[in-house]
Amino acid sequence: MTGRRLILIRHAKAEAGAVDLERPLAPRGESDAAAAGRLLARAGVVPDRAVLSPARRVRQTWDAVRAGLAVPVEVLVDERVYHNDVATLFQVVADAEAEAGAIGCLALVGHNPSFAEFAITLDDGQGDRDARQRLRAGYPTSGVAVFELTGGWDALAPKSATLRSFDIARGTA
Repeated sequence: MTGRRLILIRHAKAEAGAVDLERPLAPRGESDAAAAGRLLARAGVVPDRAVLSPARRVRQTWDAVRAGLAVPVEVLVDERVYHNDVATLFQVVADAEAEAGAIGCLALVGHNPSFAEFAITLDDGQGDRDARQRLRAGYPTSGVAVFELTGGWDALAPKSATLRSFDIARGTA
């Protein structure tokens, strides 16, 4: 299968808290996450599956993003997305092939610094120039990167995906 899309969504702005896994979204985060859903819907980019970190702020981000999409999306919570590094994120994506190879669009919803590192590692340098510049400037909360790739999920490797867009969703989107 060709023409697959990978969406990387960094969770929206969260409140401070003593227990990291339980930190909820801040009011601005709730608004920004909803804007991320509208952004994806307007672009016609809707995942078949979303793989989430178990962190509360990530689950809340996804709930708000999902509310803006017009179709149901399969959701998996994977602890590896919380305790992540770039190599682990590659494995999470590769596992999508083994679990359901027919997935054409996969979203990961999680955290920095690994999401920024993963996105930069994936970038083949052939995509949207402005998006690439924004990505390299930082991956703030509610950052949404959309990549296109050919081949199976298990073939994803450094510099094997084309960055089509990188946007920072804000409540006014």
